[in-house]
Amino acid sequence: MPNSLKPLPCLHLMLIATIAAVAFVAGPAAAEEVKVIEHATTDAVTDTGAKGDSAGDILTFANEVFDADDKNKVGTDQGHCIRTVPGKTWECFWTINLDKGQITVEGPFNDTGDSLFAITGGTGDFAGAKGELALSPYGTKGDAYTFIYKLK
Repeated sequence: MPNSLKPLPCLHLMLIATIAAVAFVAGPAAAEEVKVIEHATTDAVTDTGAKGDSAGDILTFANEVFDADDKNKVGTDQGHCIRTVPGKTWECFWTINLDKGQITVEGPFNDTGDSLFAITGGTGDFAGAKGELALSPYGTKGDAYTFIYKLK
């Protein structure tokens, strides 16, 4: 093999070191955060099985969502939850619909306090979305929630 065609081991090592340095400096992509306020005005529970709050009951909803200042409507959400632990938790699945696309989530909703959900996908600008949704009660009436979508 002529000298001009022999690989240069030193060049390969320099290339690998350069790629590693660029990856280290760039770091992971910054997470995008989407914060909205949901007004839970359509929530409806279908009682199944035992009368009253019992495992298997179904909660359905299709609500409006507003910007972080709770002033302007920015979209809607819709989904369902199944009661898993009466008086404590529901297992929920829903989609938020925004101008840029949709984001889907699933996970346990706690009757009191905060809840954390997995982002399972999306469409439009949110295609392939992953991350988590932090949900907290908003206000004192018990009919609104802060959603903070942390997209990775």
